[in-house]
Amino acid sequence: MTVGLDTVKFAEETIKLMERMGVARAALEGGTLAATSPNSGETLAMITENSAAETSAAIGRAHDAFKEWRKLPAPRRGELVRLLGEELRSCKDDLGKLVSLEAGKITSEGLGEVQEMIDICDFAVGLSRQLYGLTIATERSGHRMMETWHPSGVVGVISAFNFPVAVWSWNAALAFVCGDSVVWKPSEKSPLTAMAVQALYERAAAKFGDDVPKGLLEVIQGGSKIGETLVDDKRVPVISATGSTRMGLQVGPRVAQRFGKSILELGGNNAAIVTPSADLDLTLRGVAFAAMGTCGQRCTSLRRLITHDSVYDSLIPRLIKAYASVKIGIPTEEGTLIGPLIDKDAFDNMQYALEAAKAAGGIVHGGGRVMADEYPDAYYVQPAIVEMPGQVGPVLEETFAPILYVVRYSDFDEAVEIQNGVGAGLSSSIFTQDIGEAESFVSVTGSDCGIANVNIGPSGAEIGGAFGGEKETGGGREAGSDAWKAYMRRATNTINYSGALPLAQGVKFDVE
Repeated sequence: MTVGLDTVKFAEETIKLMERMGVARAALEGGTLAATSPNSGETLAMITENSAAETSAAIGRAHDAFKEWRKLPAPRRGELVRLLGEELRSCKDDLGKLVSLEAGKITSEGLGEVQEMIDICDFAVGLSRQLYGLTIATERSGHRMMETWHPSGVVGVISAFNFPVAVWSWNAALAFVCGDSVVWKPSEKSPLTAMAVQALYERAAAKFGDDVPKGLLEVIQGGSKIGETLVDDKRVPVISATGSTRMGLQVGPRVAQRFGKSILELGGNNAAIVTPSADLDLTLRGVAFAAMGTCGQRCTSLRRLITHDSVYDSLIPRLIKAYASVKIGIPTEEGTLIGPLIDKDAFDNMQYALEAAKAAGGIVHGGGRVMADEYPDAYYVQPAIVEMPGQVGPVLEETFAPILYVVRYSDFDEAVEIQNGVGAGLSSSIFTQDIGEAESFVSVTGSDCGIANVNIGPSGAEIGGAFGGEKETGGGREAGSDAWKAYMRRATNTINYSGALPLAQGVKFDVE
């Protein structure tokens, strides 16, 4: 059902939030880049875009900052991240509300995104005392061999609108403790949250003291041309880019051409398998959030439901009923579960995919636009379930919208083959009470994704686990375990304390 609402004006509320977090009103006026709210389509602010020359200058400042920051002991660098985490805690409500206003997330998701930032700061502070290298057994007596890890330099972070601040923090918190500086290009669809985070960072830096060099965090605003300037600059050895597979196909080769390193977090055509033994009540809740949360605009959103013949007729009608009952409305209104699509392009892509699904024999439930009379410039939609005759047509592609394609299966191996039969390899899940099926799914012969879950949906992640995927998802990993190594360079050191000079592999090279 939809919710009738009076006209809501968000611009003044946004400016007040920004000012409380330290962004001057003057920075929100007179620019050429319109920051709009998907909640109403209205313009929230007009901010200044950076030129290619300004971007290059920002990279230069970040490079100079790196040369100073790398000299500080890692635990001292961790103190800056701790202070940043404290600033985020103090402004969690304001920043979470800004995420809702600018990205269209419901209140709990906006707050949850800021909590992810706080969590990764805590994680990185502990990590600042655990940047371990190995001592390696050497074949030469009187020698010691070890590996050491050093900061890489400037880390370029290109983030997407759907997680406008969390993805930056996954990268930046680790980069800062590793000794790197950061240049951040946020999505042009979500520039304001980046400005707010930069202001909070500056508060933390002021509390840290003079040891924070100017330029340690630079934020550049603009479109793809600014991103290209960042990607092509040899002073930026690491580029972390989050976005579509199409974007990654452009970024990856450009960075590789100059022998840089890429951390790519790209598309995800994620699936869940529902087996005969699945707890259908649990499955219903897990599928509903994974498929409809953030209006289907998560890279881990559930897009394909592979359902066994024996439970199909029990589960799918319940899902269709649940889809028709969710509250769609302004994200900050109490009880809303589904906010808007980010813009008209997202709506058009959704409608194109639904038409393609019909042409391929699909039966569509939902998917139409709602609230258009109240908000003609915003794009609220009814989430769609599409019963498909097989994995064909648009099912093979990721559409960044709340479309859940449902296909049947009869054999477990067939289900796994369907799950793996798409280009992306980000997240996956299975609902089962059969331990054999669960273990098979997470084994080498099961899901080919970077994330494989059992009895929870594919959507969402904790910072304790490495986030990322395989195949067309790009292979990058952020947060968790040893992801910090992506922001550092490794050196192998051999120290001879013997007074003799034995060579490796028994080589003889005697000279007088």
